[in-house]
Amino acid sequence: MNAIYYIGLDIHKKTIAYCIKKIDGTHVRQGTVAAERKALSRWLSELPGPWYGAMEATMFTGWVHDFLKPHAVDLKVAHPAMLKAITSAKKKNDRADAEKIADLLKVNLLPECHMMSEELRELRRVLRYRNMIVNTAVKMKNKMSGLLMEVGATYDKKRLHGKKYFGALLERVEDVPDSVKELLKLSRNGFEMFDDIQKKLVAALRKNRLIRERVERLMSIPGVGELTALTWVLEIGEVSRFNSSRQAISYCGLCSGQHESAGKEHRGPISKKRNKHLQTKLIEAAKLAQHWNEQLAQLHEKELARGNKNRATLVVARKLVEFMLAVDRRETDFELLKEAV
Repeated sequence: MNAIYYIGLDIHKKTIAYCIKKIDGTHVRQGTVAAERKALSRWLSELPGPWYGAMEATMFTGWVHDFLKPHAVDLKVAHPAMLKAITSAKKKNDRADAEKIADLLKVNLLPECHMMSEELRELRRVLRYRNMIVNTAVKMKNKMSGLLMEVGATYDKKRLHGKKYFGALLERVEDVPDSVKELLKLSRNGFEMFDDIQKKLVAALRKNRLIRERVERLMSIPGVGELTALTWVLEIGEVSRFNSSRQAISYCGLCSGQHESAGKEHRGPISKKRNKHLQTKLIEAAKLAQHWNEQLAQLHEKELARGNKNRATLVVARKLVEFMLAVDRRETDFELLKEAV
């Protein structure tokens, strides 16, 4: 019977440190390998036998995980924040980190984090790129307004970004340096390019069969738009990863961290340990959802009566998470779910 080996991997941009151990803790091999597919293929061919592997979650983890997983009995990804708390030590280097990961894997104490499927990660990358494009387009719009204010030009703020109005504005403004007009044209061209790109990216996501049904079900919730639904599906991944709405709300960063000692509990601001993409989108949606959803409007008014507008928005955002989690779990439109209740 072949022995099972446990391998810890510490991944960096150019190199990967590894440590191979047996179940009894015996060192088999330790070293580094170049972070390239050809080098990893050679390294795989030299492994002594079947193996379990683990690595820390970094920006380089995705492709390494996808490349190595078919060759492993099992391959896990460790949560970086929890791993740091467990393995904090005076001596720290790549070889030592790989060994600690192997030890934690061997004794089944690795703080594992969720690893989304390769297909969903590809789509998530597109959505995050679209969000970056939108942020850049907003900066372009703000810069156009700033340039006009700098030279004292009068303009209609609501119509400034309309194509016809902007063209007419450049022709009629007086006492504006030519350099400013050129910068305005460049900004306008950049804004139009970014706007066109983001529309194409959303259209590509909309047509994808892998997520289309989930997105359409989520959009049956009054107050949940297409981008909110897309963000939920591509940032959450498999909804079965959450056992309760409390876990989902915490993951979305819509609650504060808990600090309790000697029977005294202190709650601070909302936690920064969260999925920032989901948090931003859900708070934006919560500010508008009350206009489309009567139940959320009543909840907002009730919390607003206590005198805290931001807290009222957070309460609406949490309720949105509960709605979306329920619809996603039961694979049923919101209207049908409501009737069943």
